Amino acid sequence: MKEIFNINGKNKKIELRPDSTLLEALRDNGFTEVKNGCEEGQCGACLVLVDDVSVNSCQILAMSVKDQTIVTSKGLGDQHKPSIIQEAYVDAGAVQCGFCTPGFVISTYSLLKKNPNPTEEEIKSALDGNLCRCTGYIKIIDAVKLAAKRMNGGEDNEK
Repeated sequence: MKEIFNINGKNKKIELRPDSTLLEALRDNGFTEVKNGCEEGQCGACLVLVDDVSVNSCQILAMSVKDQTIVTSKGLGDQHKPSIIQEAYVDAGAVQCGFCTPGFVISTYSLLKKNPNPTEEEIKSALDGNLCRCTGYIKIIDAVKLAAKRMNGGEDNEK
């Protein structure tokens, strides 16, 4: 069946099965920035925003959010026009293989929207549920701190 979803600010007609998870529906329709990690809601690779709340897209049926606004990490910025958060991840060296990065970007966005000046403990708590096998998390935490600083006007965006 085909349904219209609002994804990254645009209405998109996507093909899906009635029992498709949001992860399956997004990936099957070209939104490959949403990663298929564990399909159990444990790794954070499939995080997206649904009406500005981060959710594991592998854990909800697509049709349950049909009339809501869905934003992927690409909806926050892309390689041609990255968001402050995405730039901070690159500048802090927090991107290695890149598989987990979209989920971390969504978690960082959610955190900084609620708390623009988080402590390190608040950052760790907000990133709980996102798994990375490459970086060891130190550079990821540094990236969140850098993004917060830049969003608060504490540093220009020049590299």
